[in-house]
Amino acid sequence: MTTISTRDGRELDVLVSGPDDGVPLVFHHGTPSAVPPVRAIERAAHAQGLRHVSFSRAGYGGSTRRPGRDIASVAADVADVLDRLGAERCVVAGWSGGGPHALATAALLPGRVAGVLAIASLAPHGVPGLDFMAGMGESNVEGFGVAVRGEGPLRAYMEQRIGSLRDADAAGLRAALGTVLAPVDRDMLTSEFAEDVSAGFNEGLRNGVDGWLDDDLALVRPWGFSLEDVAVPAFVWHGGEDVMVPFGHGQWLAAHVPGAVAHLEQGEGHLTITVGAAERMLKELAGTLGRAR
Repeated sequence: MTTISTRDGRELDVLVSGPDDGVPLVFHHGTPSAVPPVRAIERAAHAQGLRHVSFSRAGYGGSTRRPGRDIASVAADVADVLDRLGAERCVVAGWSGGGPHALATAALLPGRVAGVLAIASLAPHGVPGLDFMAGMGESNVEGFGVAVRGEGPLRAYMEQRIGSLRDADAAGLRAALGTVLAPVDRDMLTSEFAEDVSAGFNEGLRNGVDGWLDDDLALVRPWGFSLEDVAVPAFVWHGGEDVMVPFGHGQWLAAHVPGAVAHLEQGEGHLTITVGAAERMLKELAGTLGRAR
């Protein structure tokens, strides 16, 4: 892991792996999480000849907080990461709370992004045609319900919960995530994948709740960009059994991201689709690099 400076003087923790001459896959982690990779995604990226690039969003881990950031703010940070790598082009992907950030990157850096992948992504809050919390697990309904009340109540709520996530080892994750785990997802929290989720929580929350808080506030406020500006090939993958980010979010994004190729997979959950479809998702995304611009 390395630390880079942004154009506005903040610091970002960045981790790069894979072939030195590979086009970067910039992966936007979930909420809360940080720079440690999801190794199933990382391996699938390497298999396509891509460099896997992850970074801790502002306020997570060792990355400097940017109070009041919106979803769109992440695009400038991605541009700084690409500049540091000397990369003109990339593909981007985001899982869960990282999905909106991947879409923002695609919309706002169209000259540098060849394609975007949204995995089990949240859709915007308060938009016509979507009941944001319908089908959502109890703890996420509770958390987003507090988020709409603002930073003070949300910070107090998260301070009460941080220990159960930050300190959970692989074996404790099922209890910590409880109500937001679909039955099909519970068995995924074993072995490597559980270690990866645990590592993301531990690193992302080691200095407190700031990154998590700023993510949740940004997710329930205007995102700062229009999905209509996503002008690159886009892929939306979502599982029908997902209760962490319900299926309706994937359906809404599939209908509102211009030209999106939708993979709305019945029988899959929030976690199973991420691991089980990793190779298919990354092969499809890497294929955008061969398309004429």
